[in-house]
Amino acid sequence: MSATNPAKSTGRPRGTRESTGTRVFGVFNAVFLVLLCVGMLYPFITVLAQSFSSPGAIKAGQVSFWPVGFNVDTYGAVMSNETFWRNYGNSVLYTVVGTLIAMVLTTTYAFVLSKPHLKGRKALIGIAVFTMFFNGGLVPNYVLISSLGMKNTMWAIVLPGAISVFNLLVMKSFFESLPKELEEAAQIDGLGWYGIFGRIVLPLSKAVIATMVLFYSVAFWNDWFAAFLYLDKSELFPVTLFLRNLIAGASTSASEGAAAAGTTTALISSNIQAVTMILTVIPILCVYPFVQRYFVSGIMLGSVKG
Repeated sequence: MSATNPAKSTGRPRGTRESTGTRVFGVFNAVFLVLLCVGMLYPFITVLAQSFSSPGAIKAGQVSFWPVGFNVDTYGAVMSNETFWRNYGNSVLYTVVGTLIAMVLTTTYAFVLSKPHLKGRKALIGIAVFTMFFNGGLVPNYVLISSLGMKNTMWAIVLPGAISVFNLLVMKSFFESLPKELEEAAQIDGLGWYGIFGRIVLPLSKAVIATMVLFYSVAFWNDWFAAFLYLDKSELFPVTLFLRNLIAGASTSASEGAAAAGTTTALISSNIQAVTMILTVIPILCVYPFVQRYFVSGIMLGSVKG
């Protein structure tokens, strides 16, 4: 049996000792990270516990980490509504279609902007950056969407936010960091720009693409204000707008989903907000584990030019 190399196991040269300052820093760092994790998880755990607690226990402030007076009436009242499931399907559709469109436009636009020899490149970058700081405003946007005939359609939700300039600039920086020799070799082999983009660039960009998919999907899933502005038909509402109306106790003709659940609102008013948050965050929690391993590397590679 071979003896264990202490230098290899500890990561320090043989014969050296860890200083007191290093040990103190290690302990402080571990305690700080644990407290940070607890601080981030505490609100979510509390909301989850409240969603299964009785209204009286919530009002009395008895709920912290564990449900008190176990109650699933709120879940039953919301999930038994057919409009809820229809709106839930709408959110899935808007998120999938919107993310797909956004990724196609963002990746192609970023790839073009990453080429220094492109004529008018600075103007295209300037146009994109300009929109980060200035926009037409709420009323002009509403008039534009209406005049284009997109009101009360899915396109009013997925097209206005199709390109995030922040995501565009991150992806542009990532494309600029890729080795130019790969493109030159592909051109020698006879590949055109479409072939280079599809067969060389995209396969090397899985990390940043997964990160952008996460950003766009979260943005589309959580967005309710665009639907609030441009959709009048309750059957087109996303689930976030349905739940927003449910919390607000809306009962207007334009909020049929909320009105349908209005009879149960008084009964479950104390924990309906907790149920709303849990039901809204579930899809993102399901998506995040699949892209989490790409998240940090995607952000770092896309934000620092090599």
